[in-house]
Amino acid sequence: MTGAAVRKIVHVDMDAFYASVEQRDDPSLRGRPVVVAWKGQRSVVCAASYEARQFGVRSAMPALRAERLCPDAVFVPPDFTRYRAVSRATREIFARHTALIEPLSLDEAYLDVTANHSGLPSATAVATAIRAAIRDELQLTASAGIAPNKFIAKIASDWR
Repeated sequence: MTGAAVRKIVHVDMDAFYASVEQRDDPSLRGRPVVVAWKGQRSVVCAASYEARQFGVRSAMPALRAERLCPDAVFVPPDFTRYRAVSRATREIFARHTALIEPLSLDEAYLDVTANHSGLPSATAVATAIRAAIRDELQLTASAGIAPNKFIAKIASDWR
């Protein structure tokens, strides 16, 4: 192949972001089904921990339905100020590797690491370093997918 280099796009998605932040910050929530939502007739689920997902609870679901599916769930009201702060910290980690960051939401972003400035030899190494930094510095987990375009990188990050 001649001409332009193949782009290396990394899609990073924080795992059960709001619920994971709540479990990280309140040890009594760890291992328990956590639903980030206000209780009430008009409320919807902002996030569900993996423990709550086992009962079928999902984001954007009515909170009343989540409560029926998982009656033992701990409902925690969202704290978007805290989530934004954690999101900024993840972006600082991203910025160590590339200036080409396209945030999609507080918990998701695309990074073009074709020419990463961390000196790592591959997009896989960059994704691995980002996930390790998020785990070590923020005590959270993230999924990452790598591909030559955003669409496939997103599919790759959702794959496992």
